[in-house]
Amino acid sequence: MCYDLDARPPLPPIRGAAGDATRLTLGAADGAAISAYSAQARKPGGPGVVVLPDVRGLHPFYEELALRLAEAGAHATAIDYFARTAPPAPRDEEFDYQSHILQTRLDTMTQDTAAGVAHLRSPQGGGAERVYTLGFCFGGRVSLLQAIGGHGLAGVISFYGVPVGAHRSGLTEPITVADRFECPVLALYGGADQAISPEAIDAFDAALDAAGVERRTVVYPGATHSFFDRRSAEFAEASADAWEQVLEFIGLAAG
Repeated sequence: MCYDLDARPPLPPIRGAAGDATRLTLGAADGAAISAYSAQARKPGGPGVVVLPDVRGLHPFYEELALRLAEAGAHATAIDYFARTAPPAPRDEEFDYQSHILQTRLDTMTQDTAAGVAHLRSPQGGGAERVYTLGFCFGGRVSLLQAIGGHGLAGVISFYGVPVGAHRSGLTEPITVADRFECPVLALYGGADQAISPEAIDAFDAALDAAGVERRTVVYPGATHSFFDRRSAEFAEASADAWEQVLEFIGLAAG
């Protein structure tokens, strides 16, 4: 289960206000026009985050998440996977994302991510000094795979990205390329997520450890898939800790 259109991210620790936030179009290396939503922190430099959505693509949850990241001190740009095959975002509940997810390819998503990275590093995107990817569900797997994308990332973050097993899109299994990862990993899971077994988590951890990849794995007992949602009051504590994990990983730890 991925995020509904009325889902919203939990609020981060209050740290300040965002600067500018806007919808925009980015250009990929192959000329594709990529819909995106970008929010800048008040202070230039520092961390930047490319937000990689779930299978529904760029929708309000991820636009607000970019804004919340900016309020927490990180420039953030959420990109749209489906700009190559569908009308530009935003889209309503009738959008047939299932047919478009089957048309995604790792090479083009890596190009789209690169466009987001370049924007964050530019003055218009905040002039980020270090860049991370942050993905959810399908986007969590995509985020993990950006560790082999050659972007010069400072790290990759995955919320409930399945690291082991086939995906209907044919997207590469992260475990099979763990030995090629170029940056640290933060992986966050719900302990009651039926889509990701403890054995899969352990196997991926072992592959990263064997490859000498710095990683932090956090499993929240009892939390379900997509627990990071402010409508889910029962997972408020897990969500609050997940925010702290993310902010610490990108160098914005409290204090």
